[in-house]
Amino acid sequence: MSDPRKPSVLFVCVHNAGRSQMAAAFLTHLAGDHIEVRSAGSAPAEHVNPAVVEAMAEVGIDIAAEIPKVLTAEAVQTSNVVITMGCGDACPYFPGKTYLDWKLDDPAGQGVAAVRPIRDEIRGRVQNLVSELVPEDRS
Repeated sequence: MSDPRKPSVLFVCVHNAGRSQMAAAFLTHLAGDHIEVRSAGSAPAEHVNPAVVEAMAEVGIDIAAEIPKVLTAEAVQTSNVVITMGCGDACPYFPGKTYLDWKLDDPAGQGVAAVRPIRDEIRGRVQNLVSELVPEDRS
């Protein structure tokens, strides 16, 4: 069950195999248990992009066991912030939610060298998001 005092973020991308997986992993890594993190896609792939898994491992984050998940209206409804990853995915709209669209290159079909700059861009955006959602004094 969700903690109503804890902000929740949903990252959405069509296949939930690249950008949204990296964003969710960075947010989990940087915010710990201060933010509830979800990711999903409207047409989930069978597995996370191997180049994305490799790029994240390079920065010490293991997402090899992650599985792409289907986007549900419930996931949107129970999130405070919904972030699409520049992939044109349509989300159900619920009043009172914050909706953002991060325009990012698609890592699909790319090698790890092409994924690295996308990963680094996502990390920077997630760091900014954490500073907005989690007060400095976490006591």
